[in-house]
Amino acid sequence: MCNVDDRVKKQSKLLPLKAFNFLIYGTMVIFTSFFQLYLQDAGMNKSEIGSLMALGPLVSLFANPFWMKWSDRLQNTRRILLIMMTGTLLLIQFVFHAGTYRMVYLAMILFFFFQSPMFAQSNTLILGYTANQPKRFGSFRNWGSIGWAVVAVSAGMVIDRLGISRLSFLVTGILVLAIGTVLLLPPLKAASETPPIRLRGLAQFVMNRYFVAFILLGIVVSVPNVMNNTFMSLYIAELGGSKTMVGLAVFLSSFLEVAVLFLFHRYLKRSLTTLIGCLGLVSVLFCVRWLLMAGASHPLEVAFIQIMHCITFGGYFYVGIQVVSQLVPPVHRAAAQSVFTLTWSGISGVIGSLAGGWLYQNFGGAAMYNMGFMMALAGAAGFGFMWYWLRSQGHHPKTNIPEEEFEDM
Repeated sequence: MCNVDDRVKKQSKLLPLKAFNFLIYGTMVIFTSFFQLYLQDAGMNKSEIGSLMALGPLVSLFANPFWMKWSDRLQNTRRILLIMMTGTLLLIQFVFHAGTYRMVYLAMILFFFFQSPMFAQSNTLILGYTANQPKRFGSFRNWGSIGWAVVAVSAGMVIDRLGISRLSFLVTGILVLAIGTVLLLPPLKAASETPPIRLRGLAQFVMNRYFVAFILLGIVVSVPNVMNNTFMSLYIAELGGSKTMVGLAVFLSSFLEVAVLFLFHRYLKRSLTTLIGCLGLVSVLFCVRWLLMAGASHPLEVAFIQIMHCITFGGYFYVGIQVVSQLVPPVHRAAAQSVFTLTWSGISGVIGSLAGGWLYQNFGGAAMYNMGFMMALAGAAGFGFMWYWLRSQGHHPKTNIPEEEFEDM
C-alpha cells in the first residue's frame, strides 16, 4: 500500500511535465503555422518570408551545440530550459514589434538562438525525469504531439476571431504558462546521461558510400517537405481559406502520427534492403502528396491532403533512424544520427525555405509543389536503385576498426 501511495505521489509531481510538453509544442505550432500569415499581413512577400524562416535552421546549426555544451556543464537541464524559454519570451516581443525589416531579421536571429534547440532540450528533460523508467518517455512525449494538434486547431479559430495582428498575445500567453509548468517541476540536478559525440573516427561512416547516398537522397526528399511546412498556410490563404482552415490542416497532419509510428515499430522488418525499399515507397507517397497539393483548388482539399504527412514525414524519419543504425557501427551511431538530423532539419530547412520562397514568389504555389514532386521522384528513383543494388550485391560493412580508435572515443 505504501509503494502504491509513493508511486501516485511521484506521478502527481510529474503532472507539470505533461502540461509543459503540451504547452511548449502548442506555443511552437502557433508560431510555425501562423507567423507567415502575420508577416504577409505586415507587407512581406514570399521570398522575404522564406529568407526570414531560413534563419531558424541556419541558427540552429550553432545554437544546438552551444546549449548542449552548457547543459552538460551545468548538469541542470531544467535551468537551461528556463533560460531558453525566458529568452524566447523576451525576444518574441521584439520580433512582433520591430519597426523595420532589419530589426525583424536581427530579432529573429536572436529568437531562433534561444528557441530552435528547445525541442531537443525538452526531450532531454523528459529523459532526466524518467531515467529509472525509460519506457515512460513516450507517454510524456506524446503530450507534445497532442498539444501540437489541439492547440493548432484551437488557435486557428481564436485568430479568426481576434485577427492575425493579435498573434503575439496568443504566443506570449501560452509560453508564460509553459514557463510556469517548468517552475512547478521538482528539482532535476543532473542531466540525462547521453553518450558524447566524438569527432575522431567519423571517416568510418562519412566515407561509407551507402551512408552518403542515404544522406544526399534524404536532403532531396526533405527539401519539398520544408517548402510545404513553411508556405502551406500562405497557400491555404491564397485559395481563400481561413485561419481555422490552417489550424485544421495542421491538426490533420499530426493527429495520426503516434499511431503510424507505433505500426512502423511493431511490424517493420529491420533488414537493410526492406528499410531502403520502404524509403523508396515513402518517397513515392511524397510524389503523390505534392502532385495533389499542386492541383488543389479548394482550401479543404489542402487540409485533407495533409493527413498524408503522418505517413510520409513520420515514416521517413522513423525508417531513416533505423537505416542509420544498420549502416553505421555502434560506436559511431550517436554521431551519425546527429548528421542525419542535421541534414534533414538543418541543411534542408535552409534550402527549402529559400528555394520555396523564390519559387512561390516568382512562379506561384502550384509551381513550387510541382518542383517538390520532381525532387521526390528523383529521391524515389535513387532509393529504388539503392534497393536494387543492395539486393543484388548485398551490404558488406567494414568491421576492421582498430581497437585503439575505440579506446580514444
